[in-house]
Amino acid sequence: MIQYVADGIIVGATLALGAIGLTLTYNILRFANFAHGEFLTFGAYFALVFAAFFTSASTIGPLTFGWGFLAAVAIALVLTALLALGVDRLLFRPLRRSDITVTLVIASFGASLMLRNVVVFVWGSRPEYYSRNIAVSSEIVPGVRMSGDEVFVVALTALLMLALHLFLTRTSLGRSMRAVSDDPSLARVAGIDVQAVIRWTWFIGAGLAAVAGILFGLTVQISPEMGFNLILPMFAAAILGGIGSIYGAVLGGLIIGLAQSLSVLLIGPAYKPAVAFLLMFAILLVYPKGILGDRS
Repeated sequence: MIQYVADGIIVGATLALGAIGLTLTYNILRFANFAHGEFLTFGAYFALVFAAFFTSASTIGPLTFGWGFLAAVAIALVLTALLALGVDRLLFRPLRRSDITVTLVIASFGASLMLRNVVVFVWGSRPEYYSRNIAVSSEIVPGVRMSGDEVFVVALTALLMLALHLFLTRTSLGRSMRAVSDDPSLARVAGIDVQAVIRWTWFIGAGLAAVAGILFGLTVQISPEMGFNLILPMFAAAILGGIGSIYGAVLGGLIIGLAQSLSVLLIGPAYKPAVAFLLMFAILLVYPKGILGDRS
């Protein structure tokens, strides 16, 4: 049982990072971005390309990769963020002028389909792996075995969440983002550059999505469908935790990850996605706005 809990935390960490990006986009831009899953995919493939450039025979301790892979992660984060800014500049920004939310949502579906096919065209449809090294699991605590890569996933996720918390609460840009989230018109009157906040929202959200995709590829595999397969659980996590709440997205991601992992004990792996949504519906019956959603 405790091993399934550990596996659920690993999955939940990936979902939480992706759900944070969805929540940031919804908070600032007021629409659900279904193209967000493709940012995970592009981040994973960008890292795959640069990991090949920085490949080295030496690895870091029990991990299956070396320092070059960490450099590839940083480059992939920036490239994915720039991709998101480009999509916003070419597609979403002109559509925001219409002030019709459903137009943005439908456009995000189209962007998702286009980006997914670009991945297939450039990299092909076969699954890929960052390393052919075998990830050896060892006992972390009694009854729980994890590989070095899995420990790295949990540790990096926790570090990024702490960094995001400090950014939003301790920096002027973070406070500006919270102000725009509360009331864009009032924030503009107060002298906040709303367009700059929107650009940083795309940069941070897509950057976190890229890291989530890389971590998923590190522990599972990389494929053109990975973002598409993860987008609905990420939405479930964001809604479950309370749409608009960053901390709710983290909590929702962990709950969904744990529920999917523990469900394997009862009904097998085939119904894991259904379990996530059944849990979301059950909790929303009690908390219609999510666990940490606005109660006003």
